Amino acid sequence: MGRVAAAPTPIAVALGSNTGDRHAHLAAAVSGLRRFLDDIRVSRWRETPFEPVDGTDPGPQPPVLNGAVVGTTALDARAVLDRLQALESAAGRTRPFRGAARTLDLDLILYGTLVLREPGLEVPHPRFRARLFVLEPLAELAPDWVDPVTGRTISALLRAARPS
Repeated sequence: MGRVAAAPTPIAVALGSNTGDRHAHLAAAVSGLRRFLDDIRVSRWRETPFEPVDGTDPGPQPPVLNGAVVGTTALDARAVLDRLQALESAAGRTRPFRGAARTLDLDLILYGTLVLREPGLEVPHPRFRARLFVLEPLAELAPDWVDPVTGRTISALLRAARPS
């Protein structure tokens, strides 16, 4: 079930969906997140073109509806990840190949000031600093939150990631 923290930890989660009823998948995810996050705030949804990452190109895909959620939790980072993956499974997400279309994609972006790298879990999320579809909604909710790796605020990371 996960440890209970001495004090609630602020976290940020990125959400995305590009297949099926995207709005319904995201609404169900937010509802599920409310079961283990307090003080939850949800960004506006943004539609972005699917962009292959990490050199993987799975072919043409529908646009992605993206957003972010911030809140606090008493669960440890591994327990949060387990719950995120359970929500993805409940939405019918499958992983037939890297970069496949997804009913729901939930990524743990920040977990307080924790910096962690272990099998299957890296916090902060290793690629969030370059992803406008994560930074834009996160800056809407928490522009002054600090990335514990770079020491830069979310708004500064967003400015740096935007094309000149």
